[in-house]
Amino acid sequence: MAEPRVFASPDDLRDAVGEELGPGDWFEIDQRRIDRFADATGDHQWIHVDPEKAATGPFGTTIAHGYLTLSLLPALVPRLVRVENVAMGVNYGLDRVRFPAPVPVGSRLRATVRIAEVTEVADGVQLAAEVTVERAGGEKPVCVARTLTRYYR
Repeated sequence: MAEPRVFASPDDLRDAVGEELGPGDWFEIDQRRIDRFADATGDHQWIHVDPEKAATGPFGTTIAHGYLTLSLLPALVPRLVRVENVAMGVNYGLDRVRFPAPVPVGSRLRATVRIAEVTEVADGVQLAAEVTVERAGGEKPVCVARTLTRYYR
């Protein structure tokens, strides 16, 4: 199991701008997770939740929702980056998200993080990170996102 890069404070992120961290450990996507995401979001499209129909569809099996893949970032990124001595860290948003390839059920995913930018905000710093999620055996990434996280001192 890979250990995350630990930053002793939010200010220490500045020294890592341009660095790539990872890849992290693999994370498997099973049908139960896909079904539960469909229930939580109300998106029960057959390509996600009907294995029988999906077997005859364009992917040959069910696939994870793009937003499910995106929702895994809070599980995948802390495997690579941990910031200590913060009062609070918050997801500030996303600048860009793309889903270049599908995630078939049973896929194993892992992330890589590039520290893109660190800027000062009131009482803390904002980290812009470029996160790439890959699928084992895939030719293209399954998710590419520029995330914004604020760490308050």
